Amino acid sequence: MKALFFNGFGNSDVLKYGELPDPVISSSELLLEMDYIGLNYADVYRRKGNYHIEERSPYINGYEGIGTVIALGSTVADFKLGDKVFFVDVPFSNASLVAVPEANAIKVPNDMDPKLVASIGLQGLTADFLAHDLGDDTRGSDVFVHGISGGVGQILSQMLTADGLNVYGVTSSDEKRQLALKQGAKKVFLRSSNWQMDYLSSFDTVYDGIGITLLDSISILKNRGKVVFFGMAGGTPPTVDLVELLSQSKSILTGDLWDYLTSSEERNRRSSRLFDYFRKEKITISEPTIFSLANGKEAHEFLESGKSVGKILLKP
Repeated sequence: MKALFFNGFGNSDVLKYGELPDPVISSSELLLEMDYIGLNYADVYRRKGNYHIEERSPYINGYEGIGTVIALGSTVADFKLGDKVFFVDVPFSNASLVAVPEANAIKVPNDMDPKLVASIGLQGLTADFLAHDLGDDTRGSDVFVHGISGGVGQILSQMLTADGLNVYGVTSSDEKRQLALKQGAKKVFLRSSNWQMDYLSSFDTVYDGIGITLLDSISILKNRGKVVFFGMAGGTPPTVDLVELLSQSKSILTGDLWDYLTSSEERNRRSSRLFDYFRKEKITISEPTIFSLANGKEAHEFLESGKSVGKILLKP
């Protein structure tokens, strides 16, 4: 198989593309010929050695993608050859062939475009648990989304709007600001402006996947409000004074999607709910930026540049 791999941690220069042995599936696994592979900030952290990555020699990054079933283990019962399948929590996905445990596989409905599913799988299921498990706000609540025009941000903000919440946010350019407003946000600020002082103690919930903005997120919360912290796209978060949080009855909630995808039933329930937003046209997203897997180095550099709008996909 062809794969994007690396032997040691570092910048994008460590990435290599070439031939590696095909995976050997177990009795409970599917072998997928990949159509699209998702690229995420977590893959950058793993490449740099700052985030857990499965042991392998050489390392193969990536945990999400969509493909066609070309082989089945002897005990696989719910899939057949030719099925379109996606996954968001299976290692070694930066390859043309991926072995996927049946329990982690999610069948793609016939009415869903595979490229769309590849563009929304991880970010969409992340938005789902952030909105419905951690945020869990009532209709009419005022919420704020950092990076509102990013991969998670676009889906999350529209999901919250569809659920009846008033969504505000911040982004890095006027182009991205206009996109977020078009997608239903009430007001969107530019990161370069000094907007925070006018919105201290204003929001019921703040969604922060940036990290370094954590203190800003706390400052714009109402008393009894909560920050939903889910990532470090902008860098490591600063230290938080828990006594000050206590004095203002503010909370920080965190979560990892993988702790919410605990069974096939959970995966199917959550993905069905996600797909329904798109079927009902309550959520739309930007076209993904697609790189060939052979150009994975350039894809990593594009993601790190901050210029991307929406999802980056790798295509074998």
